[in-house]
Amino acid sequence: MYSLLRTTLLAFGFLPAVIGTAAAAPRPEVVASGLQNPWGVTFLPSGRFLVTEKAGRMRVVAADGKLGAPLAGLPLVAAGGQGGLLDVLADSDFEKNRGLYFCFSEPEAGGSANSTALARAQLSADGSRLDDVRIIFSQRPKVASGAHFGCRIVEARDGTLFLTLGDRFSRKEDAQALDNHLGKLVRIDKNGKAPADNPFVGRPGALPEIWSYGHRNGQGATLAPDGKLWMHEHGPQGGDEINVPAPGRNYGWPVITYGENYGGGKIGEGLTRKDGMEQPLHYWVPSIAPSGMAFLTSDRYGAAWKGNLFVGSLKFGYLDRIELRDGKVVAEHRLLEGRARIRDVKQGPDGLLYVLTDESDGKLIRLLPD
Repeated sequence: MYSLLRTTLLAFGFLPAVIGTAAAAPRPEVVASGLQNPWGVTFLPSGRFLVTEKAGRMRVVAADGKLGAPLAGLPLVAAGGQGGLLDVLADSDFEKNRGLYFCFSEPEAGGSANSTALARAQLSADGSRLDDVRIIFSQRPKVASGAHFGCRIVEARDGTLFLTLGDRFSRKEDAQALDNHLGKLVRIDKNGKAPADNPFVGRPGALPEIWSYGHRNGQGATLAPDGKLWMHEHGPQGGDEINVPAPGRNYGWPVITYGENYGGGKIGEGLTRKDGMEQPLHYWVPSIAPSGMAFLTSDRYGAAWKGNLFVGSLKFGYLDRIELRDGKVVAEHRLLEGRARIRDVKQGPDGLLYVLTDESDGKLIRLLPD
């Protein structure tokens, strides 16, 4: 039965041709340790890093790995469950404006609900605090939940910002409605406004920030070498997906999915396809619980790795090196297998890959060519 299922999935392009361990794995080098459940990393000048810790702290990490004190000036964070201080991104013009963007679970004033929010700020000249902190986007509505915040930030080449937003678990049906931000990918400018060319601007009953919908819980997003946005999202029990979200498109959750309810049983009508809903570029069964996502554009690891996609696995604790051909996954290779939950992966300014491990003694690791 398994071999028949695998043959069928291969025929439709949903499984890679090869799954295995890379023949020439890079050598991991611990840059910094002692981070408490780090979630996101971005790069600063002079070989420094800025790392978030889910509990609500942000730290500068020196080039030699020394951890700075937690930065002052952060807003109140609803830390708990999957929520907390999550992704961080340095502005493309950071060396001139010292600008940063970070997303987090924002508590409701005087209540128990929360939602994903995106803030902009400036890193002080001495690197000790955030100045001019301003929340530029808040997901609507707020929900009393500790799950499915999404919260990956990507700056597009035109300077707009993409932000992934989870369905908050208990509100999955709202991923199909355009009058809320649950289960959506949004696109805004750096002041938090919806660009005029967003697909739902001017449509009655639709929120103008929405770029695409029908998503579950996207914890990885990145620009491909051609400038297109790619993202992945958690399925339920099976059905984690990679998508290339196009404007205005519906990616199906929870109407179509290759996963099932936790403990078994179909979701909704148990559909995997429906007219008007997009098929994933790739999906995983069983789920790997993906987090973090990066394309390698450098040749630091040789020609075979250039253009590969890298995704962290929380469930199985490995870094997935994904080979692509003509926009399809043709092979996957497990790196750092069994080391720890991989929360984030980025390509640094030096062309090397960096990963964060999600653990109480979390580590920032540099992958050195073998």
